[in-house]
Amino acid sequence: MDQPLEVPVLAASGHVLRPWALSDLDLVREASADPYIPLVTTVPTPYSDEEGVAFVHRQWARAATRSGYPFVVAGDDGRAVGTVGLWLRDLEQGRASLGYWTVPSARGRGAASAALGAVAAWALDELRIPRLELHVEPWNTGSLRTAERAGFRREGLLRSWQEIGGERRDMVVHSMLRTDSRRGYGCS
Repeated sequence: MDQPLEVPVLAASGHVLRPWALSDLDLVREASADPYIPLVTTVPTPYSDEEGVAFVHRQWARAATRSGYPFVVAGDDGRAVGTVGLWLRDLEQGRASLGYWTVPSARGRGAASAALGAVAAWALDELRIPRLELHVEPWNTGSLRTAERAGFRREGLLRSWQEIGGERRDMVVHSMLRTDSRRGYGCS
């Protein structure tokens, strides 16, 4: 049997990316109150401590089953403000996908783009994954800007790509390649 993935600790412009812990329940609680995060993730709504613990256990299971690397994004003060996940479902085809969110109280301060850029650089340089992808709904301008600030390039619109909240929705696909120049994007 393959060994579980080890989620490393990464630095990201004033933030630390680290594995999930049971001490992150406040992050899950705040995310569960957001109208959008539970629609596109497994964050429970309504929140209960039991469901919050189950959510953290699901993050641990992703590393244990080698399906991906779930990171918590924390500020220098240690407060958890969001997450970035690197998902390996399509690794045999030379690509991986990323997803990210920050809680409302932390948005607009660069945490998501710094964290996304750090995980992308690590995935491309250390894991040697040739292609990274992420998908964002066209109306989500904050998330679109986050992807572009982190160095991802917009490729196009995927019509009716994903079901969210019981309806098919369009998604904008972004990518970053190992061969792309990443200077000036917060990635080294």
